[in-house]
Amino acid sequence: MSNNTDDLQLASLRSRATAFVIDDLLVTAIILIIFWDNIMAVSHDVNAMMFFMKTDLVMPLIFLKLVYQALFTWYYGATVGKIVVKIKVIDSNSWGRISMFSAVLRSLGRIFSEMFFYVGFLIGFFNDGRKTFHDFTGKTLVVNA
Repeated sequence: MSNNTDDLQLASLRSRATAFVIDDLLVTAIILIIFWDNIMAVSHDVNAMMFFMKTDLVMPLIFLKLVYQALFTWYYGATVGKIVVKIKVIDSNSWGRISMFSAVLRSLGRIFSEMFFYVGFLIGFFNDGRKTFHDFTGKTLVVNA
């Protein structure tokens, strides 16, 4: 990571969206692997599948997303998706590495954005810093790596 803040450039919304898709596919694959036997057990019955998804799948999925987002953005400055598209998350005040606290707040903000029809993501289209709700909650910026 370069310490020269003169070279910082905001990540495009397209690269952020691509990273989002990669991360969601990765988390979905992990959940499918973990719960494969349970999914196959109820796959013949749509009602049972819907009940399983609502009762047994939601909390593990939220927990995995929270941990995945928080740990990767804190430790690496980026999730797998962000690493692939060459963008990173930085502290909006110091322009350096984010703290674990900021990473958790950002991760929580991202989950709330998803839960409320992705409105928190749309905020990124309407401000100069391309900051989403989770960027505001974690006090972060997403820049090119």
